Amino acid sequence: MRQTIDAAAFQKMVIHAAASLNAQKQPINDLNVFPVPDGDTGTNMSLTIGAAAAEMKKQAYPSVGLAAKAAASALLRGARGNSGVILSLLFRGLAKAIKDRETIDGRDLAIALDFGVAAAYKAVMKPAEGTILTVSRMAAARAAGAAREDNCLESVLAAAIEEGQVALDNTINQNPVLKKAGVVDAGGKGFLVILQGMLDELQGVPMPETDQDEAAPAEKADFVAMAAEEITFAFDTVFIVRKHQEEVDLEPFRAYLNSIGDSLVIGEDDESFKVHVHTNIPGEALTESQKYGTLELAKIENMRTQADDLAAGKHVQSTDDLEAIEAELEKGCAPQEPVKAAPEKKYGYVAVCAGAGLEAVFRDLGVDGVISGGQTMNPSTEDILKEIDKTPAEIVFVLPNNKNIIMAAQQCQRLCEDKKVVVLPTKTVPQGISAMMAVDPEMEEEDMISAMTEAFSRVRTAEITYAARDSDFGGFAIQQGDYLALLEHQLFGTDQDLDALVSSLAASETMQEAEFISVFYGEDVTEDQAQKTVDLITAACPNAEVNLLPGGQPVYYYMISAE
Repeated sequence: MRQTIDAAAFQKMVIHAAASLNAQKQPINDLNVFPVPDGDTGTNMSLTIGAAAAEMKKQAYPSVGLAAKAAASALLRGARGNSGVILSLLFRGLAKAIKDRETIDGRDLAIALDFGVAAAYKAVMKPAEGTILTVSRMAAARAAGAAREDNCLESVLAAAIEEGQVALDNTINQNPVLKKAGVVDAGGKGFLVILQGMLDELQGVPMPETDQDEAAPAEKADFVAMAAEEITFAFDTVFIVRKHQEEVDLEPFRAYLNSIGDSLVIGEDDESFKVHVHTNIPGEALTESQKYGTLELAKIENMRTQADDLAAGKHVQSTDDLEAIEAELEKGCAPQEPVKAAPEKKYGYVAVCAGAGLEAVFRDLGVDGVISGGQTMNPSTEDILKEIDKTPAEIVFVLPNNKNIIMAAQQCQRLCEDKKVVVLPTKTVPQGISAMMAVDPEMEEEDMISAMTEAFSRVRTAEITYAARDSDFGGFAIQQGDYLALLEHQLFGTDQDLDALVSSLAASETMQEAEFISVFYGEDVTEDQAQKTVDLITAACPNAEVNLLPGGQPVYYYMISAE
């Protein structure tokens, strides 16, 4: 039994914990139900602890205190999602408790766990029972009791895990959302996996392979229970602020954010603080934050839209996907000067799409810049603005091709100083393609806008995808793996047989009235499979001209335009 640990042991424990969580992230994702069942808690926590593991691999530390400080700092910068931020706070508190220790024993660990819990509870304005906070608090309390009986670090950690499991099992009875879904708390489960990974390292248990996921457990959330109307504050808002000075009193800011939202978590280190909050006025939260420092990064997503998309079987991207930008900052890379092309022509065009085939279509139609993005990866305003800047035209038309990207594109109209930006509110890729087909460079601006708008307004779009999990939407009982047909963003039908679903869609009034039908097949569809689908549509729609094109798009097997 390990009585104490040094810095080297601590570093190995963090690395082992990260590998353990990575191996179990999918089962934890399957438990995720709040506030939107987007199945990302395991992924977020894994990426968060993974940042600490990466830091632990870089160098040896002379003391546990310094190693813990480095791990906590990495966790904060790498924190993703609400659960990730809370995890970073637990480690930050732990690091503070042992900052001056070269080695730690069971008593030190118990105190450190208690400090971590205090830090996490302080950061959450309205702590709820039945969460990672509950599990960590009960684990820390048992650790304190165990340390009084036996100062062995290994036995204290084992006792903490045992009590944490009892607390986790009880979360289903404490949180109404969990009870409705029939699962335990995902964040609490992730925290226990981390503690168990640390104990496994001490006990010589082999480290799991980091590129393998375990099969999903029998226990799985009932996503039928969740609905967009249950979400009070719509915008999941995450941002990082670099402090004006090391000692900044954030209590007034906490109070303000709590007055305009919920699910508030603030994590900080000496240089910066990271905020996660749900609110209906994210812009005001960002504005208020600048009283305390310089706003560096921000990500805002509409959870009601996410809930609707999930109910329709679509994939939803994790909310605070700031990793790439944060990594750039951590490396100390100076931001590159944006490329600004001088106008060489009157009109230019920027489109958003995902898939090499779709990009090729837009390029062939004269689009200057194509931004990779779509349903599961919405580009930011900055991404769109960069592409506008690179377009050598006086007037730049932007085709968002997704309803969730239109607002980000519209922000470019006031941000772009040297070019006029016209955003056409295309909601699908086929609409964007149709708009480009109406382009006439000899037209005046207003005539061009009218022609392109009229063209894309005639397009009706169908999409065929798959159900990521069991659901109940629009009267349809959806099973994981079912094929889903969406028509104008509304669920048209489901079927376990793709051909049957295609035939049903082809028989719809929208398809029957169409004169031109274009079928773009995705990256997971072979040309032979796509041709079979086109044959079904052609047979069902004899009066339409049907074309087949390789789209290469993810998520959607087919995008179909009818006009």
